[in-house]
Amino acid sequence: MFQQGIQRRIKYQAELDGNFAKEIASTPGCDNLFSCIQCGKCSGTCPLSIYMDFTPRRVIAMTRAGFKEDVLRSQTIWLCASCYSCTVECPKEIKITDVMYALKQRAIKDKVYPKRFPTPVLAREFFRSVWKYGRNTESWLIVRMYLKSNPFKMIMQGLLGFNLWRTGRMGLKTESIKDRTGLQRLLEAVERAEQKENRTPMGERE
Repeated sequence: MFQQGIQRRIKYQAELDGNFAKEIASTPGCDNLFSCIQCGKCSGTCPLSIYMDFTPRRVIAMTRAGFKEDVLRSQTIWLCASCYSCTVECPKEIKITDVMYALKQRAIKDKVYPKRFPTPVLAREFFRSVWKYGRNTESWLIVRMYLKSNPFKMIMQGLLGFNLWRTGRMGLKTESIKDRTGLQRLLEAVERAEQKENRTPMGERE
């Protein structure tokens, strides 16, 4: 399994990031982050919590407390299956799955995700494909993911890939849209807007 022993990186209060929780809470869907009452229902209902180094409840608490390094380097955010069980059961209606997704994005941005772990590699390659072509070609996405995470597993899955190609379930032609430049301008505008939003003090946001 991917699970390892818990490794705490932050040992002193001075190492805490006081703005980390505000940055995550400013992400769409994460605005109720500070409403958590630490009841633990999210951890109790999570089907993968037994494999996590920190339970979802602890991740929320650590995020609010500013344990940025520990949270972003944890296994928990990558093991989240986005099943939304925690979100459904949360009595404060916190979108915990969205919080996990925001933490994944931040870990990828800060390049602190686990090396050769397929989930962050897949997320990065998916975005690059959409950025470049406007669409995602599954066959080449899988190839790039395996090459950057576990090349030997790609060899083991070769027969399956061949059968998918042979039966027309997976193609080799790279799919693309016509106005790729327009899409890239749109994505750049969204990124600039997010950066501007993160620089705006919480009290001054609409």
